[in-house]
Amino acid sequence: MAQNILSITQLNEYIRGRMDADPMLAQVAVRGEISNYKLYPSGHHYFTLKDESSALRCVMFKGNAMRLRFRPENGMKVIAMGKVSVFPRDGAYQLYCTAMSMDGVGDLYAAFEQLKKNLAAQGLFDPAHKKPLPKYPGTIGIITSSAGAAVHDMLRILRKRYPLTNVRLLPVRVQGAEAPGEIAAAIAYANRYKLADLLIVGRGGGSIEDLWAFNDERVAYAIYQSQIPVISAVGHEPDVTISDYVADLRAATPSNAAELAVPDQDALRQSLDAISAGMATALNRQLKATQQHLTVLSQSPALRSPTGYIEQRGKSLELLKNRLISAQTRNLTQKNQRYIAAVSKLDAMSPLKVLTRGYSMAQTEGGQVLRSVQQVELGERIRISLSDGSLSATVMEKRRKENESAKQDL
Repeated sequence: MAQNILSITQLNEYIRGRMDADPMLAQVAVRGEISNYKLYPSGHHYFTLKDESSALRCVMFKGNAMRLRFRPENGMKVIAMGKVSVFPRDGAYQLYCTAMSMDGVGDLYAAFEQLKKNLAAQGLFDPAHKKPLPKYPGTIGIITSSAGAAVHDMLRILRKRYPLTNVRLLPVRVQGAEAPGEIAAAIAYANRYKLADLLIVGRGGGSIEDLWAFNDERVAYAIYQSQIPVISAVGHEPDVTISDYVADLRAATPSNAAELAVPDQDALRQSLDAISAGMATALNRQLKATQQHLTVLSQSPALRSPTGYIEQRGKSLELLKNRLISAQTRNLTQKNQRYIAAVSKLDAMSPLKVLTRGYSMAQTEGGQVLRSVQQVELGERIRISLSDGSLSATVMEKRRKENESAKQDL
């Protein structure tokens, strides 16, 4: 019997056909850990699933991968669904993955945590970036569904609390694939045309799937880039979305957002009444003090008898003048006495006074007083002052005292 010889391609195609015909392999769910994960520019995902003792090659094509709510990573434990078949070119079987979820964690939760971690690393949650809310907003923009109950609750509360503010509704879809793009576009539109002083972005409660538009990174970036302060008001109090982390303020509910956005007119009235009462009290106190001061002034002598007051002040002025003159006279007398004493001392010490007692004073022609014979030379002219005049003389001889000569010889 002749043996049937097959080519490699025929054998691989035969095996693929048998595997494709097996209903068990047509739809399987496999639990394992991702390794060797690669995302190619084509959009296809290639990776390996492994457990303690085995490994399985896997591929997820772009169309299926676009439906993933999280980004697969190495080391992540997942459950992959799809069919098992042979890739004829390599002769190896692999799992053609059509869907994937995290093992033990929902897809949406995993996607939420991944996006939260990524945006936090970029600084979108940084408290330093958050803007203060206006205390008395003139216009509030509400970005939500026009058909939902949330918008009616917010309008009712805003009208009740602070009717002075204007409200602009920017209607968008808040659920579905188109919702994130519409919400982000509405935020950018409000900023471009400066439509409001404050934005409220949100919707009423629902499941995590219903609220998922507010976990989209497009909405997160739009809130982060907004120059207008943003209040995030999504769902009920336990619900927390990415937009809550990025917004300048998180409200527990849409109704709570309306309460946080504007002051309460009743509280403002009470505050104004208290301020008004305080101003009236202060004014009355000031008027009373002024009246008392006026009473004191009206009883003063200057107002009661102006001429008498002037006469009294004139007498005081005359007395003060006499005291000043007396003090000045005493001062001049003292200074005159000190002057006379100083003149007497100077006169006693004057060289001219000495001359009247029979002494004379010799000077050089330059006026320098001669105290030593060494100051002049023979033949030099000198001037001799007497009490009744002066003489001019020529030095004919110099004599020094013997004791002076001896000292100089030593």
